[in-house]
Amino acid sequence: MATFGTLSDRLTETFRNLRTKGKLTPADVDGTVREIRRALLDADVALSVVKDFTAKVRERALGDEVNKALNPAQQVVQIVNEELVQILGGEQRRLQFAKTAPTVIMLAGLQGSGKTTFAGKLAKQLEGEGHTPLLVAADLQRPNAVNQLQVVAEQAGATVYAPEPGNGVGDPVKVSRDGVEHARRQQHDVVIIDTAGRLGVDAELMKQASDIRKAVDPDEVLFVIDATIGQDAVNVAKAFQEGVDFTGVVLSKLDGDARGGAALSVASLTGRPIIFASTGERLEDLEPFHPDRMASRILDLGDILTLIEQAQQAFDEEEAMKMAEKLATEQFTLEDFLDQLQQMKKMGSMKKMLGMLPGMGQMKQQLDDFDEREIDRTEAIIRSMTPGERRNPKVLNGSRRLRIARGSGMTVTDVNQLVARFDQAAKMMKTVARGGTPNIPGMGPVPGMGRPGASSKRGKKGKSSSGSRSGNPAKRAAENAGVAQTSAPTGSGFGLGGGAKAPTEADMAEIQKLFGKS
Repeated sequence: MATFGTLSDRLTETFRNLRTKGKLTPADVDGTVREIRRALLDADVALSVVKDFTAKVRERALGDEVNKALNPAQQVVQIVNEELVQILGGEQRRLQFAKTAPTVIMLAGLQGSGKTTFAGKLAKQLEGEGHTPLLVAADLQRPNAVNQLQVVAEQAGATVYAPEPGNGVGDPVKVSRDGVEHARRQQHDVVIIDTAGRLGVDAELMKQASDIRKAVDPDEVLFVIDATIGQDAVNVAKAFQEGVDFTGVVLSKLDGDARGGAALSVASLTGRPIIFASTGERLEDLEPFHPDRMASRILDLGDILTLIEQAQQAFDEEEAMKMAEKLATEQFTLEDFLDQLQQMKKMGSMKKMLGMLPGMGQMKQQLDDFDEREIDRTEAIIRSMTPGERRNPKVLNGSRRLRIARGSGMTVTDVNQLVARFDQAAKMMKTVARGGTPNIPGMGPVPGMGRPGASSKRGKKGKSSSGSRSGNPAKRAAENAGVAQTSAPTGSGFGLGGGAKAPTEADMAEIQKLFGKS
């Protein structure tokens, strides 16, 4: 979520400074609110929204809920999170379908905002949910707009109604009306009308969009807005609300690098909910908008639920059960590892998935340096092996590794590193499959990953690890200090400070289901 990256960094730094204070004074609160105000304004959030937001945060931060809290800093973070959710619309709002098919969805927005691409993304998502969408090419002004919609529809596996060639030829109102009738005859249950955009708000654009709305009486009018256009987002949204009166908002290009705070203002200023967020160029990169989850991402608290949902869509449950059995019986091979890589690629960008983990904003440089092509290189190495080598990596001697390196276009060192990483990953996954707690290098045991009631061998024997029995006082003190650090880890399961929200037991239960464990 690069669009809100700067805002997230500023807010995270502000809250980090609070954690050193045991009690917050009015001066501390004023200083924090001042930093929040600067962060929001720098991110292009509308001034009126910033004033209202900071006033509410200050009032609540100076109230009893913070003064009586055991951890005032975390309470302030919670207040900011709750108020941010309200700015983003409060509760999630889904598409509303008509009682009698077809459901008509009209798209509106400026040229270049991503309407046509969103039409394809929405069609693909609806196809996956069992609907039969029809795309109507009503953008007859922009050059090659009809052809673009046809290409996008083909990629999405959807049908297009395009009776006019476009490029200035045809009546968009008639095409829209006829498209709905065509959908009714062909028994399509959803109609998505792609209307024309302009480089700027003008009377002709609004009149045409208004005429189409009157002609088809849509169930939903979705206003597609580029999340990176800056402060002009507010003026554009208000103009479309007055001219077309949209029912919901779609944020596009949330993966861009520009400041996107103005997009946060749209729901608050128009009173219309954000329904979808487009987070990439692929047709699969479309998410239902959850205000609470987006607020958590902005505050670097993670979005475990969305990560789990994406994993459930990409991973086959039956295959997951088979994989769990292989892990438990130590039959996990490089062929299985290759299958898992294929499943992960279906989920999309690894950077995006890793960014949903709590506290990953503190590892921004590592995420930026992460090379997505590493998965392709790993795949090439494994595919260069024979079936026997994949099933039993122990047979990989020097000559075999040299052959594999040449066949995959990599080096012997790359092959050696892959085999070492596979051994480490296999051990970790076997530990999880057996209900144990995996040790991640540099992070230690992951809390919550062990099966309830599972214990180590030492625990089963009843031996206590509360202290050292060494006769050497210096050695005993050092060992006791080590025990204290191991038995009382601080922070979340991701090696973060207390401000980051670690996954709950319910979240971890969902993750364990993916491994075939309940």
